[in-house]
Amino acid sequence: MKREDWKGVLYTLVFAIAAYVLGSYFPIVGGPVFGILIGMLFARRRRPKSVESGIRFTGKKILQYAIILLGFEMDLFHVAEVGAQSLYVMIFTLIAAFGAAFLMGKALGLDRDMTALVGAGTAICGGSAIAAVAPVIGAKDRDVVISIATIFFFNVLAVFIFPAVGHSYGMTDAGFGMWAGTAINDTSSVVAAGYAYSHEAGAYATIVKLTRTLMIVPVCLFFALLVSRRKEAREGFSLRRIFPMFVLYFVAACVANTSGLLPAEVSHALGALGKFAIVMAMSAIGLNTDLASLVKNGLRPLALGLVCWIAVAGTSIIVQRALGLL
Repeated sequence: MKREDWKGVLYTLVFAIAAYVLGSYFPIVGGPVFGILIGMLFARRRRPKSVESGIRFTGKKILQYAIILLGFEMDLFHVAEVGAQSLYVMIFTLIAAFGAAFLMGKALGLDRDMTALVGAGTAICGGSAIAAVAPVIGAKDRDVVISIATIFFFNVLAVFIFPAVGHSYGMTDAGFGMWAGTAINDTSSVVAAGYAYSHEAGAYATIVKLTRTLMIVPVCLFFALLVSRRKEAREGFSLRRIFPMFVLYFVAACVANTSGLLPAEVSHALGALGKFAIVMAMSAIGLNTDLASLVKNGLRPLALGLVCWIAVAGTSIIVQRALGLL
């Protein structure tokens, strides 16, 4: 970080603390969404020019550091155990999400970045996936905010709708846990919906969701290669330039946690720091977002999110039934 960035980072920190506290009181909304909202409320307020570079740094670089830190809460043994049961479901829901996003995005006339972000958020893990993919594809702050707001809306709906649907269909605890873990986006919403169904469903849904988070790695690499094809003609191919190094560090953090290299308390603290860093980055993005343009352009992404959400939820049930898991 450059010396001139510190002022902007500290400026953003003030909003992030407020958002984090609100998120702890209202976990269904979550700190990242509060960060965006508070940031947008103050975006038009006059602020010193000296903080601008630090706000941009927080929205880009600290966002990548946050993803790395989240890896310290991933246990690869749990991933392997659950992955054997849920891999097929995750693969098909991933295909369904991006397939629906591509087709619906084209029909609605949305740009590639918006389509990619909503598809990634629906397919993997909501805001964290959007945060990971955004720097890889060079997405605008405006697109990040709209896509996160879209995903958040359907997260809230899922908490109320999923348990009701599960009970009406008489799903088993494991079946509902698999469905919630593979079809609801944000971790807090997965936990809320899962435990609303039963304690066993909640515990299983949480493990499935954390396993699903690792899909960030192949998806980011896929988008890095896709972006490189567009740049190759102008700049030539360079693996080092297109490879998102923070994804590699995320994997290293997962390995460090799984191997017991760090004490459990340290890993937990680093993971918690990563969650706070996400809130900081979202606050910075909110501070650089024009609310008027969001209101003007928000309906089409909402339609895109609805189609992706239905595609993922339906595909998860279909694949589970085909495999005899429900």
